[in-house]
Amino acid sequence: MELNRAKILDENFTKRVLAQDFPVAKSHTLAQEVGLDKTTFLELFDSQLISRHLDIIARQLREQNQGFYTIASSGHEGNAAIAKVFNKDDMAFLHYRSGAFMVQRAKKDPTIDIIYDQLLSLVCSSEDPISGGRHKVFGSLSLYVPPQTSTIASHLPKAMGTALSLTTAKALKAKNFTKLPEDSVVLCSFGDASISHSTAQGALNASQWVMATRRALPLVWICEDNAIGISLTTPDHWIQSTISNREGLIYLRCDGRNLADVYKAAKQAMMVARKKKQVVFLHMKTVRLLGHAGSDIESQYRTLLEIEKSEADDPLLHSARDIINATWLTPPEVVALYEKIRSQVQESAQRALKRPKLSSSSEIMSCIVPLPIAPINTANQTSQVMQPKNMAQCLNLALSDILSVYPNTLVFGEDVGKKGGVYRVTADLQKKYGQARVFDTLIDEQTILGTAIGFAHNGFIPIPEIQFLAYVHNAIDQIRGEGATLSFFSKGQFFNPMVIRIPALAYQKGFGGHFHNDNAIAFLREIPGIVIVCPSSAKDAQSLLHRCVQIAIETRRVVVFLEPIALYMVKDLYQAGDNLALSAYTWQTPIPMGELGIEGEPESEVAIISYGNGMYLSRQAAYKLQQQFQISIKLIDLRWLAPLNVPGLIAAIKRCKQVLIVDECRRTGSISEALLSHILENCFPLPKTQRLTGEDCFIPLGKAWEYILPSCDKIIDAILKLIKN
Repeated sequence: MELNRAKILDENFTKRVLAQDFPVAKSHTLAQEVGLDKTTFLELFDSQLISRHLDIIARQLREQNQGFYTIASSGHEGNAAIAKVFNKDDMAFLHYRSGAFMVQRAKKDPTIDIIYDQLLSLVCSSEDPISGGRHKVFGSLSLYVPPQTSTIASHLPKAMGTALSLTTAKALKAKNFTKLPEDSVVLCSFGDASISHSTAQGALNASQWVMATRRALPLVWICEDNAIGISLTTPDHWIQSTISNREGLIYLRCDGRNLADVYKAAKQAMMVARKKKQVVFLHMKTVRLLGHAGSDIESQYRTLLEIEKSEADDPLLHSARDIINATWLTPPEVVALYEKIRSQVQESAQRALKRPKLSSSSEIMSCIVPLPIAPINTANQTSQVMQPKNMAQCLNLALSDILSVYPNTLVFGEDVGKKGGVYRVTADLQKKYGQARVFDTLIDEQTILGTAIGFAHNGFIPIPEIQFLAYVHNAIDQIRGEGATLSFFSKGQFFNPMVIRIPALAYQKGFGGHFHNDNAIAFLREIPGIVIVCPSSAKDAQSLLHRCVQIAIETRRVVVFLEPIALYMVKDLYQAGDNLALSAYTWQTPIPMGELGIEGEPESEVAIISYGNGMYLSRQAAYKLQQQFQISIKLIDLRWLAPLNVPGLIAAIKRCKQVLIVDECRRTGSISEALLSHILENCFPLPKTQRLTGEDCFIPLGKAWEYILPSCDKIIDAILKLIKN
């Protein structure tokens, strides 16, 4: 079997057009019936041809080791008609086979040379206008197309969130900070195989749920159904049978090989979504040509007969047939147009190949964090509550002030509304600020985080809550694969600032199980670009939360705020009744990013480094060591777990002879490993350093947790041994 199907597909187009050997129409919608005149139809055909030739040259570049991983759009070129119908500022989260859509939308901005831009992307040039050579993605700031990676269905939750942000913005009359026009529609395309992914099911379910709650949602799901996912076939009528009767979704079907049929369905979808603000599921049947990805050998799982059957149903042949039948062009003129575009693509490729590539780690990493904007002035904020409060109450007051000061902030998550959260941290906020700004979500962490990303696309600063730390595992790709990568893959042009609040960590006495009492955060720490913060006191909690919101606004980053559940209600620090863990609330100058908390004896030669519950216990241990053994301890509260303030930490322990790292997380993968490495690499002379960590174990019920977590007594014993030895 000939492996170069791109060459065969290319040659067959010319042969069959000249012979007028066209496939039989699968649908009979005519261009004239739906308002497609000659000029518009030929414009769409031009976009189809450009997309096809970009696929062909992508294969050639890959064979020459000048191009890299690509996924062809061939067979899906009918989506050009969808791009024609919708506005340029209807934000589009695109499937990786939406090449013709991208070409057609670019025609709405005459300053864009889409052929050259796509070729810069194909050859990984640093001048690629969307990712700067970091990935082959469809995307454009001016075309309202955020770049997507190829994670299956991971872009669906944020598309739903962006559509919901339009509804919320209208309810709040928020025109001074939103980025999308009030009458916008959100588009989201994906393949038929993606429907089976839990992320897709969650997003579809969430869109239905929004409609069921009688809220508007101007959203168009576009399922490009080529009946195969990599090597696995999608059963006939599977998409239609599973989707068409879903409550809250307006199901429309069209033939992706027939431009007029797609155009007709797209106009219907546009009217329903824009005018009625309802969710549309646009099911576009098409074919897949040229296999799955650049390295895919389709003959390994499909017969030659199956491959040739798909190629014979080429959408470009369907379009050429309709053009010739309408006498708009002759067969030779169609072929001439095809060859003209080939020449344009090849010429652009030669130019693109000469352009520079990424050439250093600093250049590659330069856009992991977006460029900051001017600092926000909150000096006039004077909110105060002098009566001492616990950490949960201080956080509640901080959230209230944040919602008051920043009109683009929102608080949402499971049970955060009427209930006020499991631990009452969000109590009464909905009553004060309304259901548009403080609202409950579905019990689906992917939806919660995707909604946050979507709101951030429209100028909001979302503050979502994930109810427990271990629940983040259900949706970590929304942070890792979507939220944290957006700036990197868009060369800093797109970003999704937010503060993700997570009740977290261990020491919930008697309350065990790895879902509610989890002490592992390594899965967050490995994500480039995000900020991770963890307070250890009520006083720090309020100030750090204020700072986190400022960071999200000023640096436009994803911030994760870990709230130690075990410290929420704590009143006492050293002994029962001292109330020293409580704090008055005031809108003070927030703690600067990276600033360590230094307590105790600053000149001591013995230091404890910790955070969260570990720092609370270390304070108790330091107090007892001073009282019982006259040993002064320097306490260093990290506060900022990512990025770590390594220079500040090394300076803080410069004169120390003994250092104990107290880390409540597991010994393997905990931040203590990184701290120890930094000390070994940067401290001269090297202090005697040890770790006291949690065991590599899940948290059990009852009192058994005491055997696997650091405690005040264990800290004291460790310090005494360090000094003695």
